[in-house]
Amino acid sequence: MKVYEIKTKQTINKPIAEVFSFFSKPENLAVITPKKLDFRILTPMPIKMEKGTVIDYTIKLIFFRVHWRTLITSYKPSYTFTDEQIKGPYSFWNHRHDFKQTVDGVEITDRVRYAVPFGILGRLVHWLWIRHDLKHIFEHRTNIIENLFSSKKYKLYTSDANQGAVA
Repeated sequence: MKVYEIKTKQTINKPIAEVFSFFSKPENLAVITPKKLDFRILTPMPIKMEKGTVIDYTIKLIFFRVHWRTLITSYKPSYTFTDEQIKGPYSFWNHRHDFKQTVDGVEITDRVRYAVPFGILGRLVHWLWIRHDLKHIFEHRTNIIENLFSSKKYKLYTSDANQGAVA
């Protein structure tokens, strides 16, 4: 099984508690995910993030709706958490989110290790489409996070009552 990796870093000039609070609310995934994926959480809200939490959602890949289930395998508030795919489009998916206070703000590091199914055909599809699509998704995510945290509106996204809606 060929394992690929994506690693992104960005720094947000906000307190670590505020940044981690945003990321520890699964409903905010819809805010930072490209609209074309039509991201929908199936797990009833609110979702309490902790080690062992299971989250079900769907995304749209091309013309098909795909059920994705993740398990939070580690959770250390204000520092890190990891979600792993239990069910979904990949053979393997491990996404580690790290948060580190620096003199410039909070450094957010995302490290995704993943594998695609279908052997050589999967590798070809990865080379032609998947790697580009994931790059676009993480670029979109970085831009949205930058815009949210540089705007006064981002606080609306951290409230359970708003569930990702902007007034």
